[in-house]
Amino acid sequence: MTLKIAFLASDTATAQSARGTLVTRYGNVEAGDADVIVALGGDGFMLSVLHGTQDLPAPVYGMNRGTIGFLMNEYSESDLQDRLSDAVEEVINPLSMQAKDRSGKIHRELAINEVSLLRAGPQAAKLRIYIDGRLRMQELVCDGALLATPAGSTAYNYSAHGPILPIGADVLALTAMAAFRPRRWRGALVPKPAKVRFEVIEPGKRPVMADADGRSVKDVVSVDIQSEPSISHRILFDPGHGLEERLIREQFV
Repeated sequence: MTLKIAFLASDTATAQSARGTLVTRYGNVEAGDADVIVALGGDGFMLSVLHGTQDLPAPVYGMNRGTIGFLMNEYSESDLQDRLSDAVEEVINPLSMQAKDRSGKIHRELAINEVSLLRAGPQAAKLRIYIDGRLRMQELVCDGALLATPAGSTAYNYSAHGPILPIGADVLALTAMAAFRPRRWRGALVPKPAKVRFEVIEPGKRPVMADADGRSVKDVVSVDIQSEPSISHRILFDPGHGLEERLIREQFV
């Protein structure tokens, strides 16, 4: 069966050129009519495509026309129909973020990789951490902290020395960036269904911003995060190169 493909590309010349070549060769339909959506770009573009198409039934198959391409497959112009038919599907759930700013406004966003809190001034942030309503850390002094999904554990979380999580793991990684006190705190693993709450201590003196996959909220006073099982992102990978394999391989680099 010939699959109907919607080709989406980032704004870079490399991605746009690839899209033109592939559309000429395989045709193109609107994303809402597609059997498969092919995203051409890097990981950042892949995240934006997943967010933008989460209400559509078609899975997303990425081909790397960016830099890292952890969520992408190798780019090739040949045998695309066969590659799509043979691809292995991974299903991931995003995090939901509810951030309250100093004016009292509530901001809601979804994050496939991580939700992060970052200091927005010259002084370190001071954060209080609750898990399922129970106070777990009275005061964390740091440049920031994040909660990462298994799919996002090799991104910002890994750069901050957080653990890489297997894609099927029912845990989330809670990781601090440049923790000053407790000085040797290495973060924590929390159950996937857990509700995590950060409260900002001294938000006027020590401003903090919250970020969900690049969607930022300034001057937050509290951030509530939890996994969102009602939303599933379907990602396709070439056999032998799925997220599970990549997450394992990344730990031996």
